[in-house]
Amino acid sequence: MSGAALRVLVADDERPARRFLVGLLKTCPHVELIGEAESGEEAVHLIESRRPDLALLDLQMPVLGGLDVVRHVSAAALPLVAFVTAFEDFAIEAFELNAIDYLLKPVEQSRLLATLDRARERLAIPERAEQRAALERAATIFEQSSRRAYLERIPVRSRSAVIILPVRQIASIVSEGELLHITTTSKDRYTITHRLHLLESRLDPRRFVRLSRGTLANIDAIAKISPMPGGTFLAALANGQELPVSRIQSRVLRDTLLKL
Repeated sequence: MSGAALRVLVADDERPARRFLVGLLKTCPHVELIGEAESGEEAVHLIESRRPDLALLDLQMPVLGGLDVVRHVSAAALPLVAFVTAFEDFAIEAFELNAIDYLLKPVEQSRLLATLDRARERLAIPERAEQRAALERAATIFEQSSRRAYLERIPVRSRSAVIILPVRQIASIVSEGELLHITTTSKDRYTITHRLHLLESRLDPRRFVRLSRGTLANIDAIAKISPMPGGTFLAALANGQELPVSRIQSRVLRDTLLKL
């Protein structure tokens, strides 16, 4: 690898975090940014088509997180991987036990440079089969360790009081930047400051379904799903809300809710 630029891919569904990391990479010598992915699905496609030397994958992305991306990439196309995460507990323990590199958010330039140097060293001695096995072990440890009870209640503020809202009463959650607008089955509305994908990870996936990048809905609150032009759907909730379903999630609904 001496003299050749390290070809790097960045995947993060949060644009500010992705742009920050890309900006850091552009200050690093002998690095070629070969692509940016804003979803796990896009990351899989770019890895398979562009064949980067190193993929910097956000651990928590909707639909396909960083660990899922690794599982979906073919063995021949799998690059070196470093996970980018805001979590310091289960992920770090799993990655350190299996010599998997990681970067904590907000990423520091010195730590990024160390990751790039390690990648160059590992490329000189290819161990791709061993790396995939290590990634699988890390994924298993992380998922077993981080498994916890799903949320049953969410604290929300209403004027000067804090209401303990049962999750079963939530009809939809719609994100607007770092704000989440929660609408209940009785049409009450609350706003909290949180990341949608972080809250989604704490909710029972048997109870909530993602309708689009910025919307979750309670499956039991969905009264009707109507087809729309372009292969998408419109979800009508029992509380009167009408929520558009993205093309990707429309395919998910067809394969889950709309089949007997």
